[in-house]
Amino acid sequence: MRLLIDIAVTLLRAKLRQSIIAAVGVMFSIAMFVTLLGFMNGLNQLLDGLILNRTPHVRLYNELKVSDQQPIDLVHSSGTPISDGGPYNIIRSVKPKDELPRLRNAQAIMDVLAKDERVLAVSPKLVAQVLFNVGTTDLTGQINGIDVLKEVRYYMFTDYLVQGEPYDLATGNNTIVLGKGLADLMEARIGDLVQVTTATGDRSMLRVVGFFQTGIADYDKVQCYANIKTVQKLLARPGSYYTDINVKLHDLALAPAMAKEMTARFGVQAVDIQTANAQFETGSDVRNIISYAVGIVLLIVAGFGIYNILNMMIYEKLDAIAILKATGFNGSDVQRIFLLLSIIIGVVGGLGGLIGGFALQKLIDHVPFVTEALPTITTYPIDYSLQYYIIAVTFALLTTWVAGWFPARKASQVDPVEIIRGK
Repeated sequence: MRLLIDIAVTLLRAKLRQSIIAAVGVMFSIAMFVTLLGFMNGLNQLLDGLILNRTPHVRLYNELKVSDQQPIDLVHSSGTPISDGGPYNIIRSVKPKDELPRLRNAQAIMDVLAKDERVLAVSPKLVAQVLFNVGTTDLTGQINGIDVLKEVRYYMFTDYLVQGEPYDLATGNNTIVLGKGLADLMEARIGDLVQVTTATGDRSMLRVVGFFQTGIADYDKVQCYANIKTVQKLLARPGSYYTDINVKLHDLALAPAMAKEMTARFGVQAVDIQTANAQFETGSDVRNIISYAVGIVLLIVAGFGIYNILNMMIYEKLDAIAILKATGFNGSDVQRIFLLLSIIIGVVGGLGGLIGGFALQKLIDHVPFVTEALPTITTYPIDYSLQYYIIAVTFALLTTWVAGWFPARKASQVDPVEIIRGK
């Protein structure tokens, strides 16, 4: 084998320029493959994170709906029940039940979920629809009452807080963090007081302690945050009044099954993160498919380059192949020599491609990315996952081996007698 390697290296040195071109083709393909996947997946994580980082794995809530059965449906005016063959009553414009959108026994539900080993964190939420009074203009808004410390720990609240401190919101009374778009419309600054009117007509003054920005303009013009006690006070509700329970799991894949389980167990509506954000997962999958497809095409093109170079080398080295066979080398030895040629090109090109890909990723990672929509993002996103490097090297070696196998097989079938006679 050592002798075969020496012969393969000698043939490479004899055609050094072509060998370098083939290795550069593999290197370029791997470098672009790694860079493209790292950049696309970094972009996917950024875009999906705008929503998914702020979304619980399972959300429990009480959805208002139309009453399933009206009293008039039960008994006819003559006293004949409908189930006994009485006439049907046609009712139009049936209204929902007159009940509050709160979760019943919310504290008991949270206590049970907190003891579940599959659950990482449980946090309550209270949503209030309000109007912000700006002079003679009323701006629609939604105040989310949250457990601030849990939001910071489990939902990356500080990543979207462009100004202010979350602990001012957690410890302050009658404090609020405004969406950046809404704050710009109101020309509000830190420390200003804003007037809020609830759906029942009650008015309150809240002090601005921060600005929140997700990068989604419509969201930032409506959504605001306060600690949950402030919102309960704003709505004149008791301390046990919650409209949502957010559940974070250890394993995201369990969310759909647990949502169904919670619906049946607690008698509330539950939606999992996959169902609530299916469009984002679809977009990420499509972008990943495109990235892998482009990268694989680049590697296949590099494989064709190696195939062509080895083919030309075989035609130019027919006399050398004939001499090898005439001096005792068999067809399998010749085949191994040319396979070694291909593998050496693939290994050298692969190592160069990994270094080049990492360098390009670092370069992109330091390119400034400035946009008003995402003030917390300063450079282009890159995912440095090791799997991209492993996939690139594996596929590159496989491609170069296949590209070298056909010419190597052709070389092993050369008849030395015919070559020498022709010479």
